[in-house]
Amino acid sequence: QPDMYPGNCWAFKGSQGYLVVRLSMKIYPTAFTLEHIPKTLSPTGSITSAPRNFSVYGLDDEYQEEGKLLGEYVYDQEGEPLQMFPVMEKNEDAFQIVELRIFSNWGHAEYTCLYRFRVHGKPAE
Repeated sequence: QPDMYPGNCWAFKGSQGYLVVRLSMKIYPTAFTLEHIPKTLSPTGSITSAPRNFSVYGLDDEYQEEGKLLGEYVYDQEGEPLQMFPVMEKNEDAFQIVELRIFSNWGHAEYTCLYRFRVHGKPAE
């Protein structure tokens, strides 16, 4: 649920983690949006718990080990809180399940915070 109050995030231990999302319908993904609170809202004035390097995959089902890579990205801690990333790897497949894999954060030793992740695309007929 959308909530941009500091600390009201999905946090996971360490700097690596993943999230699998089932969409309401099959879509042809076109872009992804990742959102974190701005530095100005952070009690410490920094957002070291923000995701840094991440990739997104399309899956045929939730049991699939290795999905289709849709892109590899970097969330810029100096950028806008809401950042959009276009699909980089062109493909003709529609997906209902999308996996977000986070490989690093901006330096927080204990956890990584994810505030909002959105998938954009065109509905499959």
